[in-house]
Amino acid sequence: MNSATITPAVTIVLPCLNEAETLQVCIEEAVCALKENNLQGEVLVADNGSTDGSLEIAERSGARIVHVVEKGYGNALKGGIKAARGKYILMGDADGSYDFKELPKFVRMLDQGNDLVMGCRLPKGGGKIEKGAMPWKHRWIGNPVLSGLGRLFFSSPVDDFHCGLRGFRKDAIQALDLKTTGMEFASEMVVKASLNNLKIAQVPITLRPDGRSSPPHLRSWRDGWRHLRFMLLYSPKWLFLIPGLVLTLVSTVCFVVLLPGPLKIGGITFDVNTLLVTGIMILVGYQFVALGIFIKSYAYVSGMLPSAGKWIKLVTGRVVEWGIVLGLVFMLAGIVWLTLALFQWKNTGFGPLSYQDSLRMVIPAVICLGLGVQTIFYGFALAVLGIKK
Repeated sequence: MNSATITPAVTIVLPCLNEAETLQVCIEEAVCALKENNLQGEVLVADNGSTDGSLEIAERSGARIVHVVEKGYGNALKGGIKAARGKYILMGDADGSYDFKELPKFVRMLDQGNDLVMGCRLPKGGGKIEKGAMPWKHRWIGNPVLSGLGRLFFSSPVDDFHCGLRGFRKDAIQALDLKTTGMEFASEMVVKASLNNLKIAQVPITLRPDGRSSPPHLRSWRDGWRHLRFMLLYSPKWLFLIPGLVLTLVSTVCFVVLLPGPLKIGGITFDVNTLLVTGIMILVGYQFVALGIFIKSYAYVSGMLPSAGKWIKLVTGRVVEWGIVLGLVFMLAGIVWLTLALFQWKNTGFGPLSYQDSLRMVIPAVICLGLGVQTIFYGFALAVLGIKK
């Protein structure tokens, strides 16, 4: 089974860091799954610096070992995937929480042409979580929230983003050029597979309580943040564009309502102070939108995201000219308002002014001038991205 002269159909990759308590059972289960299903395969332990005898156990149990010096869950798996000889890879944690005898489900779906087959532990996807197998904060908060955001951000069909048992075609996943080194590797694989339109399926599995007496390697809040941070960085649409558009729209509506005069709701009066705040929020929202466009364009131009013609066309087109035209329109509106404010001041003999009246001209003037200057320079910034193209 482990002969280097035979190309296995399946490699079962087990990332390992001091898993002496459970490793042998996992390897035996994996070997049994291969034999019972007449699959030519190998079990590969990607060791990340174990010092508890895990290496001796792996060797004694018939697994092949690859040593991964760079620390981290993602690094261990990348090392294991690179060293795997199989066309298909099934990866799973070596803590005893996954049943490797569920291997046939994954192979069957891969044989049907899927590139990535995710296990689903959640009842929503037909899975089962045995009592004590998953902490409540993961079951009811972390996993549903992060998986829900993953589906929303990337239109992914996966219900359980962080399931550690998954199968995939080696060539398809290696082509994604996965980069992350820690627990967020699990999210990166699904995110990039979705963005690159790989064929993704999922199968229900059972999650068992792990067999270790030591604390798990996963750190809930730290690793949860790393997952969330990664997904936000890969989704400028939801990090910048949508919040920016909402903020700009809501602020503009409030600004227009307050511009003619004070607004009284119940016993509260909204006047020029609120007008100034909404004006600043328009600028902030506009900056969010511009950042979103800039980062999304950069992601496509640099190859960070799969190529999209409309974004390439944006940065290689007449973005400078359109930025100048739109910016001048904003600036012209600002100049008109400042001129009206100047005439109003002149009518008082350049003496004291009613701030409620004068600021209703000065505030929109300054906001428009700010929008105009920003728009012109945003056009140039976008064009810089298109130079290489």
